Amino acid sequence: MSKRLYFLISVITSLYCFTTNSEVLSIPPIQLATKYKQDIDVTEYLISEKLDGVRGYWDGSNMLTRSGRKVALPSSFTLGFPNTAIDGELWLGRNRFEDISALVRRKQVPDKEWLEVKFMMFDLPRNSGPFVERYLAMKMLVEQTASIHLQVIKQDSVASNEELFAQLDSVVDAGGEGLMLHYQRAHYAVGRSEYIVKLKPKYDAEALVIGHTLGKGKYRGKVGALIVKTPAGIVFNIGSGLSDKQRENPPLVGSTITYQYLGLTQKGTPRFATFLRQRPSQ
Repeated sequence: MSKRLYFLISVITSLYCFTTNSEVLSIPPIQLATKYKQDIDVTEYLISEKLDGVRGYWDGSNMLTRSGRKVALPSSFTLGFPNTAIDGELWLGRNRFEDISALVRRKQVPDKEWLEVKFMMFDLPRNSGPFVERYLAMKMLVEQTASIHLQVIKQDSVASNEELFAQLDSVVDAGGEGLMLHYQRAHYAVGRSEYIVKLKPKYDAEALVIGHTLGKGKYRGKVGALIVKTPAGIVFNIGSGLSDKQRENPPLVGSTITYQYLGLTQKGTPRFATFLRQRPSQ
């Protein structure tokens, strides 16, 4: 057998195995949020907590992740689920993202490990009504299904930006991630939408630079990330936020930097840390 023929057979075999073993069905047509802007009229929106779970899309027979991968749910979990599309979040509770993420990635999971998981509905993609009507329809679905796993995320209204941020503080203080704002009269639209808005707090903190990692790809020959240590002794990397100039001449080991982050993981590591600036030496 020639080397070329052997190579072609190997490639075809690999592609066949990848296709048959892959659990990717199809990327679901979902709506994506934009960031909060202060010029919106918050009285025209319904407000809910932003859950730190895994995005789930029930297509009527399968649960798909945002990337289109089928979630290996036990039949007991979806018993009685409607045959209509539901956009929602697979959720275990606040500050348990790592747990639900690990569970969703597994191919075989005992039924008992799904007992605490909820599928929190936040939209009905195939319902042609405005969001305020879709919310009522979701509550009716929960009543009709009578499933311990299917729930709808509670929506509230606020009278001002001050009330909105007071609600944000309350959610964050209780361990939540942030808020979602749905324009009451908006219809479900696939893709990035200005009518669904996320509002999350950002925190600033300082850390000591204890090392650098080497860059890869376009950053080859430069710094890829700063290795930093918090006053509490947590060590992690920060690569986001560094300019090309800073990657060529990064903050030195022993210097203190300020970074921004969106809450903490279960291990206490800052989530989505971004470099802001180096603190001037005193």
